[in-house]
Amino acid sequence: MDAKGRLAIPARYRAALDSACQGHLVVTAHHTERCLLVYPEPLWKDVSEHINKISNIKSITARRLQRLLLGYATQVEMDANGRILLSPTLRDYAGLDKGLMITGVGDKLEIWNEKSWSLWLDESANADDLPDELPF
Repeated sequence: MDAKGRLAIPARYRAALDSACQGHLVVTAHHTERCLLVYPEPLWKDVSEHINKISNIKSITARRLQRLLLGYATQVEMDANGRILLSPTLRDYAGLDKGLMITGVGDKLEIWNEKSWSLWLDESANADDLPDELPF
């Protein structure tokens, strides 16, 4: 990420994002971890519709999910160089600086502060709560 908050999307993801959404993306806060989520805009529309339908009357967790995912949602476009501009608010939420880690997670990307990513890897190394559906 440069000093202006522009993040170059790795080349291996650019073509897929270009074909999925012509570079129209939505960046938002992760609801449980201090990282950012990057969705192709058409996928985000589906996700946000589901989130909006969740009743939050009795659930603090549902309100938190809605406030973070919907409240931080920001539309961005990849420029000709494959970069997106991350707002100061989003950068602050995830503690982003020059050292970043970008991971592909299904149909979306996650953007992590490099130190936070390493910490998360270390903390989750001994987790044994894998879903039963996994073939291993």
